[in-house]
Amino acid sequence: MNRLKDKVCIVTGAAVGIGRACALRMAEEGARVALFDVLDSEGQALLRQLQVQGHESRYWHVDVASESEVQRAIDEAAAWFGGLDVLVNNAGIAGINKPTHEVTVEEWDRVQAVNVKGVFLCTKHAIPHLKRAGGGSIVNLSSIYGLVGAPDVPPYHASKGAVRLMTKTDALIYAPDRIRVNSIHPGYIRTPMVEHHLQSSGATDLEQALKDLGNLHPLGHIGEPDDIAWGVVYLASDESKFVTGAELVIDGGYTAR
Repeated sequence: MNRLKDKVCIVTGAAVGIGRACALRMAEEGARVALFDVLDSEGQALLRQLQVQGHESRYWHVDVASESEVQRAIDEAAAWFGGLDVLVNNAGIAGINKPTHEVTVEEWDRVQAVNVKGVFLCTKHAIPHLKRAGGGSIVNLSSIYGLVGAPDVPPYHASKGAVRLMTKTDALIYAPDRIRVNSIHPGYIRTPMVEHHLQSSGATDLEQALKDLGNLHPLGHIGEPDDIAWGVVYLASDESKFVTGAELVIDGGYTAR
C-alpha cells in the first residue's frame, strides 16, 4: 500500500484505459496523482472516484501536443502538490489505419504531435521540477510496435519506435541528475483505443475479434490495463532505483518469437 508513499505523480491520458488504471494503482500505493487528459467528463469522474477513496488528486485539461497547455499544467501541478517525482507519459492515439502511400501529411502529423511531441513536451517541462526534487522517474508508454513491425497503422508504429529511442536518450542525458527514464511496451490490452481500432478495421463481432487478437499472444489472451499499471508502479517506485534506459515488455509473449 505504500510503494509510492507521498510521491507526486503526473499521468497523461489518465481518464480511460491504461492511464486510468495507472492513476488508480499509483494512488492506492500512496501517490498523489495529477490527472491530465482532454476527456473532461471521464477525467472528472475518475477524480471523484479517487477523492471518495481518500486519495489526494486533481484533474487538468491538457492537450499534450500544446506546449502552453503542458507547461501550465505541469507547473500548476508541481505548485499544487509541492513538487514532482514521477511523470507517466501515457497519452496517445492510434491514428489512421492506411498503407503509408495513402496517409496524408495531416494524418501523419497528428499522430506524431500527440505520441511523440507530447512525450517531448511533457518531459521537457517536467525535468526542471524533477531536478529540483533531486531525481525522479519518467515512464514512457511505447508499444510492442516500438520493438517489432506490423503491416498496419504506420504513423502509430513510427511514433512508438521514436518513443523507445527518446527514452534511451533521456535516460543517458539525465542519469547524472538521478532521473530515471524507462519505456513500457504493452501487447494488445483491452482498452477503448484497441476496441475502436478493431471496429474501425471492420470487426462486427467485437468479442470474437478480441478473442482472435488474444490468440496472437502465446499466453492466449489479450492483457488488462492493470497488467501495465503494475509495471508503471514498479518503475515509478524506489524498487527500480537501478533501472534506467530499460524496456519493460508486458505482452503475453508476443515479441518472444
